[in-house]
Amino acid sequence: MDGYATYDEATRRRAAALFDEGLGYKAAASLLGIPRETVRKWLDIYRSVGIEVLAMMGKKHTAYPFETKLGAVRAVADGGMTKPEAMARFGIASPSSFKRWLRAYREEGPEALRPKPKGRPRGSGSPAGEATREQELERRIRKLEAENAYLKKSIALKAEKRSRTARKPRP
Repeated sequence: MDGYATYDEATRRRAAALFDEGLGYKAAASLLGIPRETVRKWLDIYRSVGIEVLAMMGKKHTAYPFETKLGAVRAVADGGMTKPEAMARFGIASPSSFKRWLRAYREEGPEALRPKPKGRPRGSGSPAGEATREQELERRIRKLEAENAYLKKSIALKAEKRSRTARKPRP
């Protein structure tokens, strides 16, 4: 686990029932024995998108289209709408995702909200095909030069060690 406790659907539904009874997030948190911040987030989600989304939390992450992300972010950043209002209007369940989109939009503009390609970019692996004769010879030369340098260094270190032991006075 990565430090976050997960709660079952029944617990989230019980929290929603407590909200319906008029309890705030602090009272609901103490009754449920759950951290206040967790219940506060649940209350925000419950108010903005309803019990269905609150109950589904933790099951499947929704992938939102670029247009939805952009519309919701612009409504808050440029239109003066509050975050919960924008989340309710555009059907966004995750406050943390929405905050991340807002930050990206403010720092990098609308293009930051576009979907990123998955996986390793093309051409980032080993070169395709056989190496040419010239490339193979260059590789072989580099290997032999490295071996030569290693042997020279080894011989020099051994000679230095011998000269140090020769200079030590014997008891």
